[in-house]
Amino acid sequence: MPTKHERILQYIEELDIGHKISVRQIARDIGVSEGTAYRAIKDAQNQGLVSTVERVGTVRIEKKQRSEIERLTYAEVVNIVDGHVLGGLAGLHKTLNRFVIGAMKLEDMIKYVEPNSLLIVGNRDQAHRISLERGAAVLITGGFHATDEVKNVADRMELPVISCSYDTFTVAAMINRAIYDRLIKKEILLVEDMLLPDHHPIYLKLADRVSDFHASVRETSHSRYPVVDDSGKLHGIVTAKDVVGHDSDVLIEKVMTRHPITVNPKTSLAAAAHEMVWESIELLPVVNQHHHLLGVISRQDVIKSLQYMQKQPQVGETINDLVFRGFEEVRDKNGELAYKGVVTPQMTDPLGNLSTGVLTSLMTEVAFRRLRRQHRGDMVADHFNLYMLKPVQLEREIVVVPRVIDLGRKVGKVEAEVFLGGQMVAKGLITAQLIER
Repeated sequence: MPTKHERILQYIEELDIGHKISVRQIARDIGVSEGTAYRAIKDAQNQGLVSTVERVGTVRIEKKQRSEIERLTYAEVVNIVDGHVLGGLAGLHKTLNRFVIGAMKLEDMIKYVEPNSLLIVGNRDQAHRISLERGAAVLITGGFHATDEVKNVADRMELPVISCSYDTFTVAAMINRAIYDRLIKKEILLVEDMLLPDHHPIYLKLADRVSDFHASVRETSHSRYPVVDDSGKLHGIVTAKDVVGHDSDVLIEKVMTRHPITVNPKTSLAAAAHEMVWESIELLPVVNQHHHLLGVISRQDVIKSLQYMQKQPQVGETINDLVFRGFEEVRDKNGELAYKGVVTPQMTDPLGNLSTGVLTSLMTEVAFRRLRRQHRGDMVADHFNLYMLKPVQLEREIVVVPRVIDLGRKVGKVEAEVFLGGQMVAKGLITAQLIER
């Protein structure tokens, strides 16, 4: 029997793309309180089923696949630029393929306007109308408005006309930043990326017996299973070790391990891998916010997926990438591996010194690179102890020297020392959890 929350989510999923919804309407249609409806709509927004636009309301949108995460809907553009919609509300759910800056003569500009694009332009009424007729939405910068004729065309074509107070350059930069952030997100593999849409986990129920466990082992060759109740809510994990010495008619509920460690679909695979290594577990159940079982991931699945992602082309730079970009691999006076670079303005704090956060990121990255020379697997930082820290000014050249202190099967320890002009200015110990391939 689905809960009220699940009934609302199912109701929202069945709505037509572009349909407007409200808390009051959902509460009335489903027969629930407005508080319950509000929480469900917020959950639907987190899942990418709806989008809320200021002064417009909440609109059902098409849920993006991870492969299309960098593409924006017009509703998302409205939120990015703090704009308001002048016309074409019915098209807010649509996705744009590209945007065009209208900074040229009309006859030249129109050559670049195509269906499913977004024209960013000032108060040029004719450009607004022609773009809409060619299948492109319009974003008017400078706080200008559209004519009634343009609004009518927008409503007829179901293409939004958006107005915002920023200038054209700022708007383009804001949209580019949003797309760039999404490209970085696309690189971060999540647990949900491993769960296929038609994935049905193999599980046992509380009322099953040890004999059912052995039957499942013979059928699937698996040795561990999640245990759920009749509603699908997770209650425990049962493994071959748990059932050893128990009669075949003993209930699974009596021998299972209760309150197992779980992850949700939005957990990063790196975090899941760290949890599995740290806790020495082979299977992690994936649950939703109501603790209902969605699937399971094994340590082997996680490792394979992380290996796959490492082979993919990079599409966006993170802060760590930017920090490390100016550093090169060298050898210090003792012949040890080191990394040399200059402190850039982006790496400093308000006083012009090397930021502590940047420094620790730099030392961690250097430690990982040193460990990868001896360990071909993946790794995640577990502890960072900073023993010494002195100010390092802007545009000074520093050398970071990593030394492996200990390297086992599951844990690696690296001491990283930072030198400025031959003098030590920072020293830290980085402990990393190692993930075997």
